[in-house]
Amino acid sequence: MPVTVTLPGPAPWGFRISGGRDFGKPITISKVTEHGKAATGDLRPGDVIVTINGESTAEMLNVEAQKKIKQSPGQLRLEVER
Repeated sequence: MPVTVTLPGPAPWGFRISGGRDFGKPITISKVTEHGKAATGDLRPGDVIVTINGESTAEMLNVEAQKKIKQSPGQLRLEVER
């Protein structure tokens, strides 16, 4: 069941991602910084990112997802699958 996590901006968001179309794997949270915004927002390592600010990650390359996350204005809204 998807969970929507909204993090208040601006960056840094406090997490790292892995995967992407170029790796043949879904974009996944690989690390969450202790006491960072992602930890406060209840993101967890292993969460699969389904959308970034409403945009599907299904066909995104890793670098595209990183860019969308870094350039997110104001807040970052992620839909994740646990």
